[in-house]
Parts: sequence; structure tokens; C-alpha cells
Amino acid sequence: MLSVIQLVLAGLGIGLLMAAPIGPVNVLVIQRAMAKGFWGGLAAGLGAVLGDGVLAAVGAFSIAAISDGMLAYGDTIQLVGGVLLVAFGLALLLRRPVMTTPPHERSHILDHMGIIPQTFILTVTNPGAVLGMAAMIGGLGSLIGGLNTNLEALILVAAVMGGSLLWWLGLSELIATIRHKLTDNRLKMINRVAGFILLAFGAALIIEIGLRHFG
Repeated sequence: MLSVIQLVLAGLGIGLLMAAPIGPVNVLVIQRAMAKGFWGGLAAGLGAVLGDGVLAAVGAFSIAAISDGMLAYGDTIQLVGGVLLVAFGLALLLRRPVMTTPPHERSHILDHMGIIPQTFILTVTNPGAVLGMAAMIGGLGSLIGGLNTNLEALILVAAVMGGSLLWWLGLSELIATIRHKLTDNRLKMINRVAGFILLAFGAALIIEIGLRHFG
């Protein structure tokens, strides 16, 4: 059985490990922080924090009904995620890049709330995130003999979200400190690269479903 401190540290580690690998949300956070500043990037990250919290709660509280539902509708969930990524990618490629918040100014978190549900959906429809969180929470549970109380499960979920939040805070601040070097051409190039990456992620998810069913 882990102490509270050990449980918090384990949760922080899981949150960081889930957030850090370069994936669709990281690409979006970087692009948003470049174009809209610190709060734009962090708002995109907050959707992932909430998504990680939901996935961690499913594992920590052993919510079998939700877990079984995710497995039963895994292809549909993956398809939704793939279509969203393709849509985001096309939007970045077709939209004229604009630095909506000048480098010397900081906007407010309330100016960017619209991105939060979008990155939340991307997180909970990402098969890698779903399986990765299940594996980590399950592995920790096996190591300590299971979470014995709802309080322990709640502490773990909060710590996972805290670890995820730390990553997005650091990444958004890092990008915000260097964005003053951006020009319109550089922002256009960033948008194109981000758009192609998101398109590739989305297409890969959709093609994988097609291969499973028709390959």
C-alpha cells in the first residue's frame, strides 16, 4: 500500500508520461501558443487535462461500465477522433495564419475557452491515450494490490491531472517566451507543418479502422 505522498508522486508521473509524448494535442498546444500566446496554449492543454482526468477516473474507480463501453465502441470512438484530427488539420492548412495576441501582450484564459472541449474530445477519443492510461493505472493497481478506498482513487486522479497540467504549463510558457521571434512567414510554416501532422494522425486512425474491417 502506498502512502499519500507516494500515491501523489505516482499520479504526477503518470500525468507527465501521458502528456509528454508528441501527439495531436501537443501539436495543437504548440500551434495555439505560437499564434495566441501563453493562455491560448494552456487552454488547449486544459482540455487534455480534463480528458486525462476522465480516463484516470475510469481506471482508478474501476468504472467497468464506461470501460466496457469504450471497448465496445472503440472503432466509433477512434473514427470520431480521426475525423476531428483531419478537420483540425485542414483548418490549419486553409486558414490564413494570424497572430491574434501580439508577443508583448497576454490575453485572458476566458478568450480561449472554445478550444477546451475540442482537445478534451481529442484526448478521450485517442486510442493511445485510452490504452496507455488503462495500462498505467492497471499496472500501479497490480503493484500496490489495488486502490482500497475512494479517497485513494480520488487522490490518484487529482495527481494525474496535476502532472498533465504541469506539462502544459511548462510547454505553453516555453513557447510563449520565444514567440516574439515569429514572423508571418514563420507562423504560416508552423501552421502548415501542424496541419500536415494532424492530417497524418487523423488519416492513420481512419485507415487503421478500414484495414481492420476490410483488409
